[in-house]
Amino acid sequence: MRRAFLAGVDRESGKDYSFRKEWIRRRMEALASVFGIDVLSYAVMSNHLHVILRNRPDVVASWSDGEVAIRWLRVFPGRRMEEHLAEPTEHEVKKLAGNAERIAEIRQRMSDISWFMRSLAEPISRMANKQDECTGRFWEGRFKAQRIVDEAGLLACSMYVDLNPVRAAMASDPEKAPHTSAFDRIQAGHGKQIDSAAFDLKAVPTEEAAKQIRETPVDELREKLKAKKRNPTGKRIRRDAWLAPLTLSPEKLSTDAELNRDGLRASDKGFLHVSIRDYLRLLRWTAKQGIAEASEKLPKSLATTLSQIGIDASMWRDLVWEWQRYFGKSICVGSPAAMRQDAERCGKHHYSGQAAASACFT
Repeated sequence: MRRAFLAGVDRESGKDYSFRKEWIRRRMEALASVFGIDVLSYAVMSNHLHVILRNRPDVVASWSDGEVAIRWLRVFPGRRMEEHLAEPTEHEVKKLAGNAERIAEIRQRMSDISWFMRSLAEPISRMANKQDECTGRFWEGRFKAQRIVDEAGLLACSMYVDLNPVRAAMASDPEKAPHTSAFDRIQAGHGKQIDSAAFDLKAVPTEEAAKQIRETPVDELREKLKAKKRNPTGKRIRRDAWLAPLTLSPEKLSTDAELNRDGLRASDKGFLHVSIRDYLRLLRWTAKQGIAEASEKLPKSLATTLSQIGIDASMWRDLVWEWQRYFGKSICVGSPAAMRQDAERCGKHHYSGQAAASACFT
């Protein structure tokens, strides 16, 4: 088993593998374009990853059988004799879409977080193993999942994730912490764009694919495939366009799927009743509170925002910076009342951390 900084500077060899963080970010971006799963927040660290996901079976239910098929084949093209033949054809999409039993199974998987994480981990592992000339897992083990049960828990958890590089002393503030959702949102606010990693959701015409294979040299096909992997759709997008919008729309019903029509993410549904401006203000303020002695008073407007969501403003700094103390051993995150309701729903008496967190919520 590897015990190294897989996406940072390896302490044993001194090699810098930080470039792999972009591998992971781009893979998440690509998967966000095909799975029925919203990526809310993330932070890629040197030897682990934090990501907040929201599965969307309602979105997947709206897709046609053909849409389900092309999305699946983009992620899992199946066994092929040569890598350069990995583009799914219209015939393959139609054949899969016609298998009702298989499509029903795939629909379920397309909003399954375990399948999303599997689809993220396996290609990264193959790439790293090839580079390191070794075999085995890239990550130490299966991911650990925590269920977030209310908006108060979601705000605190998102802030904790975005501030991980600051907490780890890898960056002095969120603006200097790339490979986080906060950095992407800040950069997008400055007008920054990137080459889209979204999958192309159009199948290759069968006749065209056959003609290319017959008439194009193998090396040329491989180069074309490599170029398309760098920017499958040829689009330039806002740096945060693949992430779920932060702010919930007051004009939309909670049952509205808010489907994304650009092929960049599952939906356009936000996840907090907080504006991006206030979120970033709170994020920057919280980032400065790492040293308790240097704490500043929380601006009144931000304290009001926290109170409206159900968080004790005087305990906010402690809740985010001491997150592991409150929720590190829990399978559930949220206010004590919401955690208690979820425990009852699952036939449990309570969750770990429920009592300790009570001081942080109103």
